[in-house]
Amino acid sequence: MNLNLKIALLMLLVSPITFGQTKSDEWHLYANSRQNYFGVAMANGQIGIVTDDTPLKTKEIFLNGIYDGSPENGISRIVRGIEFLNLHLSVNNQEIQSNNIDNWSQVVSMKEGTSTTSFTFKDLVSINYTILANRAVPFSGMAIVEIIPKSDVEIMASNYMIVPDELKEAKNQFRVLKDNQFIMPVFGTTAKTLTGKYTVSASTTFLFDGNKEILKQTEKNEVGFSKKLVKGQKYRFAIAGGICTSKDFTDPLNESERQAIYALQEGIDNLLQRHKNAWSELWNTGDIQIEGDLDAQQRVRFALYNLYSYIRPGTRQSIAPMGLSSQGYNGHIFWDTELWMYPTLLALQPDMAKSCLDYRSDRLQKAKQKATVYGYKGAMYPWESDDTGEEATPTWALTGIFEQHITADVSIAFWNYYTYTQDKVWLKKEWDVLKQTADFWVSRVHKNQDGSYSILNVVGADEYAQHIDDNAFTNASVIESLKNTIKAAAILGEPVDARWVEISEHLLIHTKNGITQNYKGYDGQMIKQADVNLLSYPLHIIAEKKQIEKDLEYYAAKIDPKDGPAMSSGVLSVLYARLGDREKAYDYFVKSYLPNSRPPFGVFSESANSNNPYFATGAGAMLQAVIYGFGGVEQTDSGLKFNKGILPKKWKSLKIIGLGFDDKTITIN
Repeated sequence: MNLNLKIALLMLLVSPITFGQTKSDEWHLYANSRQNYFGVAMANGQIGIVTDDTPLKTKEIFLNGIYDGSPENGISRIVRGIEFLNLHLSVNNQEIQSNNIDNWSQVVSMKEGTSTTSFTFKDLVSINYTILANRAVPFSGMAIVEIIPKSDVEIMASNYMIVPDELKEAKNQFRVLKDNQFIMPVFGTTAKTLTGKYTVSASTTFLFDGNKEILKQTEKNEVGFSKKLVKGQKYRFAIAGGICTSKDFTDPLNESERQAIYALQEGIDNLLQRHKNAWSELWNTGDIQIEGDLDAQQRVRFALYNLYSYIRPGTRQSIAPMGLSSQGYNGHIFWDTELWMYPTLLALQPDMAKSCLDYRSDRLQKAKQKATVYGYKGAMYPWESDDTGEEATPTWALTGIFEQHITADVSIAFWNYYTYTQDKVWLKKEWDVLKQTADFWVSRVHKNQDGSYSILNVVGADEYAQHIDDNAFTNASVIESLKNTIKAAAILGEPVDARWVEISEHLLIHTKNGITQNYKGYDGQMIKQADVNLLSYPLHIIAEKKQIEKDLEYYAAKIDPKDGPAMSSGVLSVLYARLGDREKAYDYFVKSYLPNSRPPFGVFSESANSNNPYFATGAGAMLQAVIYGFGGVEQTDSGLKFNKGILPKKWKSLKIIGLGFDDKTITIN
């Protein structure tokens, strides 16, 4: 093991900012300190509700696929929704606030997709506040409050909504609806996004275990009730409702009210059970179980929990680098999906993976438009994509025009879905994505005098290098995507363009002194992230063991140790595991998450030097280290191949549930 790597890992293990769970099990993450707090998104693929350390309050809510203009940077940005689950609570006319509670703790249940905050208020009450974004009912959420009085008390509880700055023209209303004997009080807020592109509506009501309390609207535009509680008798109620937008509904206000009315008729326990059942189904069809290393088990399952939280099958949505946890990178879609998150979803939740491809297929025409705009043929996918499918990268960033490997990454992801499913009907339907992206590269390459081909003036996976020629990963991804397209054409009986064959066989990848060059003229500069090493995995361009070893040894030392993103270590772990080096594979597996973990739950940050969790891209790379490295799983043209695998010394066994087309379970002892 490299001495510098050993020292770095030792420093991380003793660092005060590292995540450690003292009271824990494989399904629950506990927090007992509010210092340096980074919350977790309770998300269901449609909405993400971020936890806060403030009692009875959420931090933010994010709406998948909803974008509007951002005045700060002049481009589109994922929209924050109306926070609809917040509560003001007074006990004996004393309001509970962030600074007057004791015994605060919080637990995230990964198995059930809930977050529960517990605390005491003076010598009067103990309170539990549980929030969830309902996995079974995608546009809805619920906050469940349990109060245990330590003496006879009177409470006043009121629901209030927070409208974020990027929404305008907010209006609220409280209506008591009636249908025969049913009385249905509904509280709601409606607003518009900054440019007026979308209308956003949130509506709630209160659910009670016993007799329904009379709800009243206060002067502060809140809605609530008062109740006398008896010492020692637990009292439970909930705020439930939904948030809808005009992207999905012609009348989002009425639909959000229906979400609240539906919750009212279902009741707390039915809604909660449906939510739990939906999560249980996900875990039963795709899970990773590690015996002998509780810390690794928690982190791996937490990574899975977050990936599963950020997408829903059948929605034709994709996943942004920060999922539904923040506005990081404006919520845009990058190669982070296809290269880093998608492979894990493809292995364990293929219906989720397919949604990512549907997102790209729906925007093929915009990719063709972009190619035309820059004088090329075929389809040129944007580096950053929003709901429109047009280029959404800030205009100052060269990546938006020149980081073009994204087009090959998309094509490769489509081919890998076919190899996983062997579904020729689907391949025929999506053939145009493969063909149009291949045609783009035909128009993009430069033919050299010796008959070889180059791709000039690009930004590669190593974004520190700009205006370079023949970037290794760009050229290699083009080679692989063209070869895949040729194979797809043969399967479907489609004509093969001879130029696809010629370019795939003669596109240059440079070497120097036995090392694959990051780009033409590369001379040992620091790199942002793995580039050349990606040619061995996930690509299949470099397969010779000696070359893989040389490139690994050379480039592992070139990656920026301070600001390099988390993904590189995951890839290095896969490669070392496949080479049979369990020690280095494990070291890089740990390095793929430990420097980036933030308290109290260990949410991923993008780099060791940043605080922008949750970085789902890094989680995807870490999970690939487990599945495609230690697990021995390999993506081939015939589907998933299950090799022997290799275990870190600390692990007693590794079980991966739900792999492949037939939901195979593999166990490595």
